[in-house]
Amino acid sequence: MSFSGEVKEELAGQISSSRHCQIAELAAMVCYSGRLEQANTGNACLTIQAENEKVIRKGFTLLQKSFNICTGVTGKGPYFLKIEEKDQVSRLLQSLKLSEYSSQKDGRMDTVNPLLIKNACCRRAYLRGAFLTTGSMSDPEKSYHLEFVCLTRRQALQLQEIIRDFDIEARIVTRKNHDIVYMKEGAGIVDLLNVTGAHISLMNLENLRIVKEMRNSINRRVNCETANITKTVNASTKQIQDIMLIQKTLGLKGLQDSLREVAEVRLEYPEATLKELGEYLNPPVGKSGVNHRLRKLSEIAERIRG
Repeated sequence: MSFSGEVKEELAGQISSSRHCQIAELAAMVCYSGRLEQANTGNACLTIQAENEKVIRKGFTLLQKSFNICTGVTGKGPYFLKIEEKDQVSRLLQSLKLSEYSSQKDGRMDTVNPLLIKNACCRRAYLRGAFLTTGSMSDPEKSYHLEFVCLTRRQALQLQEIIRDFDIEARIVTRKNHDIVYMKEGAGIVDLLNVTGAHISLMNLENLRIVKEMRNSINRRVNCETANITKTVNASTKQIQDIMLIQKTLGLKGLQDSLREVAEVRLEYPEATLKELGEYLNPPVGKSGVNHRLRKLSEIAERIRG
């Protein structure tokens, strides 16, 4: 199962004890995946659709607990809930405050009445319902990306505002005639999971983030050390070439004692760092002193080369 599927399964198993939060969550499910259609009887029929069976069964539970409406689940992916009785459809839409507030687009709902989500707990429930029906998340081992697919720009702006109420940054982009509310920061996604109540998924994501950050830190350190080793080896190779040229043409005995000593030590310890070379000298010399002497040897070699 994908990480997104695991989050939805966790959220689908949570039923709020407060009726107003149940209604807010159901309102999100109707707004994002509900559709008003005409039944065979000629009356309005409300259909709720979901790709995940556990999500649609949560919708069934919310309808039963909040409105005592019992309806069957149909389909084998996608799954459907259908409310066909005129009185039940009317009562549900009025209670969800959708009948007089939301505009409809091809039978689809648009935005939710702000009165329905005035409490923070109801906004949490609304975000939970929104993610269950229209949200998705990428594999956090590859990248951090969480998004909601909205039907209209107005719907996207309202959802963005609700998310920002919890100090979480969300952006909007248009893709294939849909407005997408998305987040790409790991910290923001963690905060949103916390807001919706997906605490197990949150901990799993945090563990993955820690492992990923440690892996990246180790890779950076290894790359840095590799670069330093390469730099040291290249410098050492050049220094040895210079010293061997001097030895072949002028001889090391003709050099100043300080230069001759560092030249002999470099030939004896080709892989040593500047610090280590300085410790081999008598008396010991610091890195800057060793580097100064090696530069003098390099200048002599360059003069020989002409």
